[in-house]
Parts: sequence; C-alpha cells; structure tokens
Amino acid sequence: MKNEQDLESKVYDVIIIGAGISGIGCAAYLRRKQPKKTWCILEGRDDLGGTWDLFRYPGIRSDSDLYTFSYDFKPWNSDKAIAGAREIKDYIAETADEYGIRQQIRFGRKVFACQWRSATGLWTVTATRTDTGEEETWQGRWIFSATGYYDYDQGYRPDFPEEETFSGPIIHPQHWPEDLDYEGKRIAVIGSGATAVTLVPALAATAAHVVQVQRTPSYVMPLPERDGLLTLARLLPSRNLTHRLMRTKNIVQRHLFWVLCQRYPKLMRKLIRRMNAANLPKDFAIDEHFNPPYDPWQQRLCAVPDGDLYKSLSSGKASIVTGHIKRFVENGIEMQSGEIVPADIIVTATGLNIKMAGGIAYAVDERKIVWSEHAIYRGMLLDGIPNFALCIGYTTNSWTLKVSLLCEYFCQLLGEMDRLGKAVCVPERPSGGMELKPLLDFGAGYVQRSIDSLPRQGNGYPWMMTFSYGGDVKMMKRSSVVRPEMKLADAPQGSATPN
Repeated sequence: MKNEQDLESKVYDVIIIGAGISGIGCAAYLRRKQPKKTWCILEGRDDLGGTWDLFRYPGIRSDSDLYTFSYDFKPWNSDKAIAGAREIKDYIAETADEYGIRQQIRFGRKVFACQWRSATGLWTVTATRTDTGEEETWQGRWIFSATGYYDYDQGYRPDFPEEETFSGPIIHPQHWPEDLDYEGKRIAVIGSGATAVTLVPALAATAAHVVQVQRTPSYVMPLPERDGLLTLARLLPSRNLTHRLMRTKNIVQRHLFWVLCQRYPKLMRKLIRRMNAANLPKDFAIDEHFNPPYDPWQQRLCAVPDGDLYKSLSSGKASIVTGHIKRFVENGIEMQSGEIVPADIIVTATGLNIKMAGGIAYAVDERKIVWSEHAIYRGMLLDGIPNFALCIGYTTNSWTLKVSLLCEYFCQLLGEMDRLGKAVCVPERPSGGMELKPLLDFGAGYVQRSIDSLPRQGNGYPWMMTFSYGGDVKMMKRSSVVRPEMKLADAPQGSATPN
C-alpha cells in the first residue's frame, strides 16, 4: 500500500494512459532512451494487453504479420507470422517484464478527466478505482495517450428489423460470452470485415454450419501462417538478425503491394480474384461473394492464414450469403431476396466504434478540448494543447510500425527540451492558416462514422497524418526534433521540480 501512495504523490514526467501494445511500447522506449524520466501507466482494466486482453471471441488473431506488428527492439520468435490474441498478449507481457514496466502500472484506474493548468505547467489526471469506486488524482508534465481510438465499452451494433422475433442469442464479438456453447449449432455471422472472416472458420470447426451474411464483400487474401523465408532466416547467427530480416522483408513487401494497389487497382483486383479462385471450388460464385465495389486498400484487406476461410467454404462447413437483410425471423434471417438463412445463434460482427482518447474529458485551463478543433502535428502532437502526445498507428500497415516511430520521436523531443532547458511544448498552426482535411483518409465504416469528431490534418508536412513507413522514417531522420512550429516555454515559476 505504501508503494501505491508513493506513486500517487509523485509528479511524473510522463503519465501514460493505457497498457496495451502502444502504452507498453512507450514505457519500454522511455526505459531505453530516457532512463532518468519518471512515469507511470494508468490502465482501466485489470490486466495489460489492451485489445488483446479485451476481445475473447473464437479465433481472434492479428491481421498483420507479427514481424512488423511486434516492437523493433524485441524479436518475434514464434514460427507463426500471423498469431492469436493469447500469443500477442504474452509477447506484450514479456516486454513489460523484461523492462520492469509491470510494477509501474496501476491497474483498475479508469481515467475520466485530464486538466492542464498553465500556472503549474502540469496535467492533473483524475481516475476512478474500479475496485472501490474511489477517485484518485495524478500529476504529470506530459500525457502520452495510448488508448488507441476504439470504444472498448461498446462495439458498433446497428438495429435490425424485428430482432425481437429471433428465438436465439444475438451476440456482438466484443462481448463474447465465455460460456457460449455453439457446438452443433447453426450460426449466422453478419459482417464482411476481419472479425467476420476470422470467426467463420473458427466457429465452423465445431458448429453444424456457419453462414457469413454480408451486405458487400471485402477483399480477402490468403497468407501463410508460417513465412517461407523463416527457415533461411533462422540460419542467421542471432534472433535479432532473424527478426530484422523478416521485418524488413515484410515492410518492403507490404509497401510494394500497397503502392501497386494505388497505381494499378484494376490489375490488383484481378490478381486478388485469381488468388481467391485458386483456393475455392470451380463453381464458387466468386464475383458475387468476393468482388468488392471499391478498389483494393480503400479499406483494409482481410488476411486468411493458411486459407482457413477457403477450406471451411470448400468443405461445406461454411457458406456465404451476399445481399441486404430484410428482417430477423424466429429461426434466422430473412434476406431482401426472400432467402431464409437458418440460425440458432446470430453473431453481429458489424464493426467497432471510435472513441477519441478513450472518451476522457480533456481541458486546458478549464476550457474543454474539442478534438475536431485541433490539427495533428508530426502524427502525434496537437496544436494548442501543451505537452500532450496522441498515439495512433497505421491503418494501411501494421499499427506498431507507426507507434515505434512516434515513441522514438517522443523520447528525442523530451531529450531536446531538457537540453534547451524548456518544460512546455505547444505546436502552433501557421499564422496564415492552412487547409484542413479529415485525419484519416480511409473508407472503413468505423472511420467514416466518426470522422467529424476526430482531429484534423493539414495538406503538408509536418501537419499531415502520413501512412508511409519508409517516408516517415526519412522525415524523422532529416527533420530537426524541434521545428519553428513548436513553441517552447520555461517551466512556470514555482512549479514542481522533477522527482
């Protein structure tokens, strides 16, 4: 208890909010790059892992390869390039233990308010203890928001006509019941994204039959669960070199594929169709069920490790119905076409909601922060908000590739401010103004539903939200840590000195 009291009484250099892959990554970078800085992590859940602790639905896995989804400083040593939630969470936990992070995490602290006070040059963070309901306050010079942008409390769940007539359970994957028995049951999975594509083969292993009900198809591509280059890479003299080779190869390969999709969308559409056809029966209606109305990478592609979805469809354990839902009926779903999809259980894999900065109420000197009024700077700072870093990963690449760059820059910024003797950093927009546009240029439904509530971005560096890892690496190296747009100030007179 004494340890917790000591932690609460400190003024930290950095308060990290969230103990998922981004928060643990930031803490590890601080340990490695800024070992003298004091910090803590406030986590609302009772364990670390974030997304990989929250979601418990069958088959949950990454949709990025783990050589790029893992941290650059900690090799991914599993043979699996695409891994499940348990393996990913174990990897995050190993990182926390290796860098002595776990003891700096205060679990069960649900942060609901963060207030910056210019008079003290500090953030006051207020959290509720989930075990006692008591409120606690924490003070820090910086906030590093590592909550991602998903709503961890509630997934996206549209209302369907006459739901009440269905006699079985209706389940959203974000709230999967641990005791759900689906063996031998008929299951309808509504959705076409990564969650649906993951669930269908996982459920089909024991269910009587699984039907994927989709309004429009998504791009689906087979990926080997074990990378073919790994056997050769294992011959290298160290795990770090193996990891580096696999990571570099996958970064280049994924970027090349994305560039080809942008420049030659018709050609890449044909290539993806050919892959699908090669993995499905000759009489399968590919153009009905695997032919999206948009170009590749306008939305995220769905990875199918070792073709598990194709195998379920080919075996007859699973099937796909494409079209609009008319209503729910007692024993399933009626489509606009009149077709009845029989089901004992309906799973609504209809997506996620966005909740900016964890839904926490932020304010600067009592003025409430409205995120859409602020512009992103260098992918992580926001104009007009002092000493605040926001961690958002890539949408068209592995999330963690961007996180690593942001954490690296964050540590450089802290070091440079120390060198200059400055304590406060606030980006300011150009005096002549600049054109603003949505933060994320991405067609996914969860983005489009919330785009107006997110911060904005400009039309040129350093005010752009970039999505090219290679381009970002070059910009980080060639650009000075502190630029003219960043207004630095001394610590307020009489403010707390570092612990």
